Amino acid sequence: MRPEIGAWLQNNYFSIAQPLLKNNANIYPLILASQQGYLQVVHFLIEQGADLDVIDHYGNNALWAACYAENSACIAALIDAGININYQNYASGATALIFAASSSREKVVEQLVAAGADQDLITHDDFTALDLASTRKILKLLSKPVKSGD
Repeated sequence: MRPEIGAWLQNNYFSIAQPLLKNNANIYPLILASQQGYLQVVHFLIEQGADLDVIDHYGNNALWAACYAENSACIAALIDAGININYQNYASGATALIFAASSSREKVVEQLVAAGADQDLITHDDFTALDLASTRKILKLLSKPVKSGD
């Protein structure tokens, strides 16, 4: 383990011996490292076999946390590792794409769309990412071209 990874684990109250376990605040290291955009730790945890299906107390996964941080490298690492890009929050039904679209994270929306995020998923309130697009660029990224005659 690299010293800076060990220091991050210790500074955030995670176990050096069992780095995949939650800390005393009930936070998973993969989610916190993703939220902080700490790519070295994200890679380390993935290499250690981190469960990509863990969620935080809000019902969001590590991909959502990386999208919150607007960290394209962490987003890519999680997608490459096989995280569920279309995971829906159990409370709201929102996906990382819906979150990014509704919070003006244009580069994140572009990255998720390019990675194949499902744009047709809906929240529990019947909204899609397109419905919640918060900028003109996001609206354009999510608008599907209409073929004549369709």
